[in-house]
Amino acid sequence: MHADNDIKGIIRRKALDLGFDACGFAAAAPVAQQAIDQYCNWLEEGKNDCMEYASNYKDLRFDPTALVPGAKTVICVALNYYTERRQPKDAPQFSIYAYGKDYHDAVRNRLMQLATFIKETWHAESRVCVDTAPVMEKYWARTAGVGMIGRNNLLIIPGKGSYFFLGELITTLELPPDNPCTDTCGNCNKCLQACPGGALEGDSLDARRCLSCQLIECRGELPAWVQEKAGNRIYGCDECQLCCPHNRNAISTHIEDFNPTEDFMNLTLDSVLGMDTATFNTIFRNTAVKRLKLDRLMRNARNIAKKY
Repeated sequence: MHADNDIKGIIRRKALDLGFDACGFAAAAPVAQQAIDQYCNWLEEGKNDCMEYASNYKDLRFDPTALVPGAKTVICVALNYYTERRQPKDAPQFSIYAYGKDYHDAVRNRLMQLATFIKETWHAESRVCVDTAPVMEKYWARTAGVGMIGRNNLLIIPGKGSYFFLGELITTLELPPDNPCTDTCGNCNKCLQACPGGALEGDSLDARRCLSCQLIECRGELPAWVQEKAGNRIYGCDECQLCCPHNRNAISTHIEDFNPTEDFMNLTLDSVLGMDTATFNTIFRNTAVKRLKLDRLMRNARNIAKKY
C-alpha cells in the first residue's frame, strides 16, 4: 500500500502529465466562516450585479461535502492559458482567456481523466467541477496551496502569475492537505490604480464597476460609464493582469487549443460590425465568446465605432 503522501505525489504527477501546471490538496470541509461572511457581505452590497447566479446554491457553495456525499479531499488544479500572440492594437480587443477554445472543455476533459485514474487505482468516487458548479474556486485553490488571491481578485501562482484556469476534483479519497498559500501582494496597488472602472476595493471586486463583467454579463444597454471607459475592448478586460508584477514571468501555454486561430487574429472592427450569424458561429465555435451571442458582440462593437 502507498502511504498517503506517496498517493498525493502519484496524483500530482498524473495531473502534471495531463497538462496541468499546478495541483494542490485541501481537506473537504465547510468553508471558513470568515470567507462565508465576506462572500455574503459582497452579495448584500450588490457587488455581484448582473451575475445573479452568484447568489444561488449557497448551501452547496459553502460546503463541498454537500456536492459529493462522503467527500474527503478537494484536489485543485490550474491550467495556463497565456499566449504571447496579441491582436493588433487597433483591433477590437478580447480578453486573452478568450483567444482559444473554451476552457471548460479543456479543464473538464483533463479532470475527467484524473477522476478515472483515481477510481481505477483507489476505487474512490470524484466529481469534476469547472467554473459552472457552485464552488468557491479561489478559496479552495488558496487553501490547497496552489496560489494566493491577489488584490485584483484573481488567483495568482507565485512566480508564475494569474493567467490560469482553475478546476477542482472533489473526491472521497482521503489525503493529507497541503499548506495554504500565505503569499500576499504586499504594498503593491498597481491593479487598483489601473482598473478603468475602479472596481477593486481592498480585497473585493465590485462587478458594477468591472468592465469585464459589464461587457460580457450585461444583457441590456451598456451603462454610460462603460461606454465611456471601454475604449476598443469588445470582450472582457485584462488591465489588472497586464499591470501585475507577478505576470512578468508568464510563459506561453503548451495547450495548443488555447492559441487563437488566424480568423480570430484577423478580426477588425469592420468585420465584426458586418458579421452575420453563420460567420459568428464559425469563428467563435467552441470558444468562451460563443456564450456572448452575436447581438451583444455587435452592441459592444457599435460602442467602439462611436469613438472612431
